[in-house]
Amino acid sequence: MTVFLCSKCGATITPDLAELAAVPDVSDDERDRDEKTRRARSTVPRGHYAIDPEPWGPPYVVQDDQDDPKPAQSRGPVVCRAKGFVISAGTRHTVLVHPDDAADLQPLPHWENSNGCCGPAGNEGLNRACPCGAPVATLTADCFGPYELHVDPLRTYAFSR
Repeated sequence: MTVFLCSKCGATITPDLAELAAVPDVSDDERDRDEKTRRARSTVPRGHYAIDPEPWGPPYVVQDDQDDPKPAQSRGPVVCRAKGFVISAGTRHTVLVHPDDAADLQPLPHWENSNGCCGPAGNEGLNRACPCGAPVATLTADCFGPYELHVDPLRTYAFSR
């Protein structure tokens, strides 16, 4: 079992979690949309975590193939900015957890980086902070993307028991 802690203050961010061998496959066709929140079900089940090997979040770079763009990041939507379709060149190996497994994390002041129509889209960078105020994670909880929490591997650390 592993817990994740804040690198700044040492506070526990998650309870004991069991590692999954890989990020679970989630198909838009299989998602059970919650009628009240319009969110998809969580990518990772409660009590577990997975390491996402793909880049996540900013910075974004313009994609080479503008005629057949890929999603900006794994399990996310295609994103177009002023210069064209972009793809993440952000942090690799973020720790994916069920958002409810990090319930003490708070939105950044003034909901910084939390734009979206039904919840934070998660494509603007870190948007959740440890109770000490240190930004440590990115919540994606909008109606058009995945429902997951990306814990930053540089701002947190794992402790295995």
